[in-house]
Amino acid sequence: MPSSKILPSRPRRASLDAANHVKDVERAVAPSEIAVGVIIGRTSEYFDFFVYAIASVLVFPSVFFPFADPLTGALWSFVIFSFAFIGRPIGTLLFMKIQSRYGRAVKLSTALFLLGTSTVGMAFLPSYATLGAGAIVLLSILRFTQGIALGGSWDGLSSLLALSAPKERRGWWAMIPQLGAPIGFMVAAALFLVLHSELPKQEFLDWGWRFPFYVAFAINVVALFARLRLVVTPEYERLLQHNKLVPSPVGKLLKARGSNLFIGAFATLASYALFHLVTVFPLSWISLYSNQSVNDVLTVQIAGGAIAVLGVVVSGLIADRFGRRNTLGSLAIAIALFSFVAPFLMRGSVMGEDIFILLGFALLGLSYGQAAGAVTANFEPEYRYTGAALTSDLAWLIGAAFAPLIALGMSAHFGLGFLGVYLFSGAVCTLVALRVNKVLESRA
Repeated sequence: MPSSKILPSRPRRASLDAANHVKDVERAVAPSEIAVGVIIGRTSEYFDFFVYAIASVLVFPSVFFPFADPLTGALWSFVIFSFAFIGRPIGTLLFMKIQSRYGRAVKLSTALFLLGTSTVGMAFLPSYATLGAGAIVLLSILRFTQGIALGGSWDGLSSLLALSAPKERRGWWAMIPQLGAPIGFMVAAALFLVLHSELPKQEFLDWGWRFPFYVAFAINVVALFARLRLVVTPEYERLLQHNKLVPSPVGKLLKARGSNLFIGAFATLASYALFHLVTVFPLSWISLYSNQSVNDVLTVQIAGGAIAVLGVVVSGLIADRFGRRNTLGSLAIAIALFSFVAPFLMRGSVMGEDIFILLGFALLGLSYGQAAGAVTANFEPEYRYTGAALTSDLAWLIGAAFAPLIALGMSAHFGLGFLGVYLFSGAVCTLVALRVNKVLESRA
């Protein structure tokens, strides 16, 4: 009697075909391909971010707050600087609603269009001398909408990259999205350095500072098409859906994993606090209270950015050897130690200021390289997309939004010792959050 095969039923065969198709897609989409999209997206966002940050030091106090003394003008500029970080979580929630209703492509296109419009709109703003207080109001609105757009531009590619990477190389792949920060900073700083060094001061304040905002808009357009080429293709869409990287109800997330949002935000506080204290703060402090030229500071900071790139890369190797949380904890201790010498470096010679910048960038690269994903990995798959976005938003809001304002204001009025206090408090918060997270995990 001839042998016969028992074929699976039609529904079962259909499900097997679907599962095999997902596996084929996962094999077709390499982590390196995802990494390219992540780096392009993050670099464009951070370039926008740092164009505004540098202008808030070199330009806005004179253009929008000419009625105030230099210190007060800088502080008012940093108040508006914080508006984007307040807008980020609002943008995340708003645009996730848009994604749920209209799809990922519409969400990303709208967010990046809003980001580009807000950024280039700043280039057309009249000065206080022309429009008075209306110019400050318009700058505030554009900065807030910039933050909403940054929150809305979350595409989930960094989470997809982490999930697609081999388990033993998670630290290496986790550092790749973080490369966008130092690269974006170096490009923005280099552009301002060229303009500030080549143009007379009055021409720079009249029109030269506007050019980087035009460039930011052009970069956004390029980044939009590069990212859309990834996230709207059927392969990526299926892979994102397969990994449940879709918006989840915020109420449900808060009920199930609300504490993890805040633990994740505080676990990276040392890194995020340091972020602005080696980029924005030194530029403002030195321009106000030091004899070192702005051009020299920007040159040193560009070199610091290159050191940070190397630090980010090295952090991946360290994390895969010793664990991402151990890496974050060890770097928090290093930042705490750095907080004791930071005031002495900044109140010393030009060499001391340069050492503060370069050493700070080295610590920033090593710590920021693993700031994403060490705690957000605790989210169940259904909450990871929304949880990772909101954790990042809260980390920026709590750790970085007011860092330049607080550090400059307190240091100017009460001494540079408060710079060390601010850094030390961030390091302590990171260590406490990592400890709490470990205790909660052991009980789970």
